[in-house]
Amino acid sequence: MNARVFIVDGARTPFLKARNEPGPFSAADLAVMAGRALLARQPFRPEDLDEVIVGCVIAAPDEANIARIVGLRLGTGFAVPAFTVQRNCASGLQALASAFDRISAGRAHLILAGGTEAMSRAPIQWNMAMSRWLARFYRAKTVKQRLQSLTNFRLTHLKPVFSLLLGLSDPVVGLSMGQTAEIVAHRFGIGRVAQDSYALQSHQRLARAADAGLFQTEIEIAYESNGQFHAADDGVRPDTTLDKLAQLKPVFDRHYGTVTSGNSSQITDGAALLVLASESAVKRLGLPVLGEIVDHAWAGVDPAQMGLGPVHATAKLLAAHKLGINDLAHVEMNEAFSAQVLACQSAFASETYAREELALKAPLGAIDPARLNPDGGAVALGHPVGATGARLVLHLARSLRAQPGALGLATLCIGGGQGGAMLVRGGGLV
Repeated sequence: MNARVFIVDGARTPFLKARNEPGPFSAADLAVMAGRALLARQPFRPEDLDEVIVGCVIAAPDEANIARIVGLRLGTGFAVPAFTVQRNCASGLQALASAFDRISAGRAHLILAGGTEAMSRAPIQWNMAMSRWLARFYRAKTVKQRLQSLTNFRLTHLKPVFSLLLGLSDPVVGLSMGQTAEIVAHRFGIGRVAQDSYALQSHQRLARAADAGLFQTEIEIAYESNGQFHAADDGVRPDTTLDKLAQLKPVFDRHYGTVTSGNSSQITDGAALLVLASESAVKRLGLPVLGEIVDHAWAGVDPAQMGLGPVHATAKLLAAHKLGINDLAHVEMNEAFSAQVLACQSAFASETYAREELALKAPLGAIDPARLNPDGGAVALGHPVGATGARLVLHLARSLRAQPGALGLATLCIGGGQGGAMLVRGGGLV
């Protein structure tokens, strides 16, 4: 079967910047807050869902299969199954893709899907030396043996392991994500000024969109148990300037690098969920339609140049539907790094890259800058890795709603050397 798959509605939490301490919400809390408001305005009950699919990269130890936890907390009941997906930065997009596949194949009709991440709560672990020492200590049978074990203890055993830093590094090529951004910046000759200028544009566009109220129907207020609340994304810096950005030092190559904290995506907590439905479910339940997911595609690239993944995934997706770059009215590309977005633009426009890397006779052509992230992106908004893909599709669908039939693209680079892309059509059921 090849059933059509519609986006009924969606919601997200504010994206909250991590500030060197655990944030107020767990990943499950964030997803529940987005989902509760979303489901409350639907004409069906949570129990009517066929499935819940959630993307998450760094779920807490007490949030195993976080999708199931979220579903139960949202009141879906015991009978509605749920599963969690993990494709690094594209986990939220993968959740939507998995839901699309199931509905398209006729195996489901109504699915809650999206992603969540509490990056500020990434676990801090014991190092391996401490783990081994503890194992020996607890194996000791007598007081004497335990005292002897204490003599082997070293202060270095207390050195913590930050799982977030490990997660943002590629163990195969031994590079952090920021170092891969330095590589693509060098490959395409993207300098510091260009990266900072793009970062400034991201903040300005996001601030302008927020002031215009473009996120009011997208964001649900997040309430803390102490009465405090968060109604808006808090990473945007509308007062930043090129001079301020220029003062920041490179993070990943301190001597020769150009990638800084100012032109990189922010460490952030957030969640985004969408309701996807088949055509029969839309008609049977009288559901509104925000847009339609047309298809998705995935590609692998050199992990050392993972930022170029969107070019390869987009090329596959456009080829499958005989489309060109200019057929896209709106493109949401995750801004993992300014350098990465600008490198993708260069690769899209490069004849050499098209011929040698994509096996194409001609380049796809650079995306019109006015159509690329017109309301800002992760440099200003933040990148909660499990949620970002779902946020991109949600914002894309809302932006295309006023353009029935118009096509848009959501695409991300993925740690480990992959790219994902999703094609969305704007407008209602026709």
